Amino acid sequence: MKKVGVVGLGNMGMGMARNLAAKGFEVAGFDRNPGKLERLVAFGGRACADAETVGAVSEVVFVMVVNAAQAKAIVDGEAGLLRTLRPGSILVITATIGYAAVRELAAVAGKHGVSVIDCPVSGGRTGAEQGSLTLMASGERAAFDRCAEVFAAIAASIHFVGPEAGQGQVAKACMQGLVGCIYAGMFEPMALGVKAGVGAETLFSIISASVANTPLFQGAIPALMDRKFVGTGSNIANTYKDLSITMALAEESGVPMMTTAVAKQFFQAGITRFPGEDNQCLIKVLEDVVGIEVRRGA
Repeated sequence: MKKVGVVGLGNMGMGMARNLAAKGFEVAGFDRNPGKLERLVAFGGRACADAETVGAVSEVVFVMVVNAAQAKAIVDGEAGLLRTLRPGSILVITATIGYAAVRELAAVAGKHGVSVIDCPVSGGRTGAEQGSLTLMASGERAAFDRCAEVFAAIAASIHFVGPEAGQGQVAKACMQGLVGCIYAGMFEPMALGVKAGVGAETLFSIISASVANTPLFQGAIPALMDRKFVGTGSNIANTYKDLSITMALAEESGVPMMTTAVAKQFFQAGITRFPGEDNQCLIKVLEDVVGIEVRRGA
């Protein structure tokens, strides 16, 4: 498979498309933002006017959009991929949209002879840019195997979760529940330390050398100490959406997730107070309450 499409050229999709092009794949892409199409062309990709055109020139297409409604429109809507994808083609749903939505798309695509690989990702914008994403793939094993070289171009860790579309979404929902808890948990001690008189940079240094250190901590805490709350590749709306999917699955499955529920409410406060900002804006919710700022030199 050498002809690959990418629909949705945001923080994740653009990096994926760039790495695919760098590995010698013919990359066609679509995004509603003309500037992103210009960037695609600049590194050798082909800009398309709509998803339908991407489908006409691709053997496998990644769908990297924000939510289930967008994914359904891109796949089966007016000018959607299924209008032109040929039988035997593969749709890879890398967006986090919940298992029910993926199963629905897989059923619709199957009527057209198109396979769906449910394949949410982890790694953020940095992982997408570096080609080091983690993939959680589920669906028909033969279709997954056919995508081996394509997946290797964008990911460093590739997991086949199971043979049913939707199982990848379940794995991602579990992981995002933990991600939300980590984010919520790491901002509170930073606010506590600064309020009680310990410098933010000192706290960061100590926790970085401890068992509590995580890649999320290393990404978010320097950003918030530098007061960078926009454009860091970790938009709060996406994380809140993911946590909503996690909690809906937990409710449906009858699994209590008390800590994740609290984390989701923390994110609810953040997205209400600071819509459009990144995950580290949660620190400002605490700062407003206790009257401090977690910044370098504080």
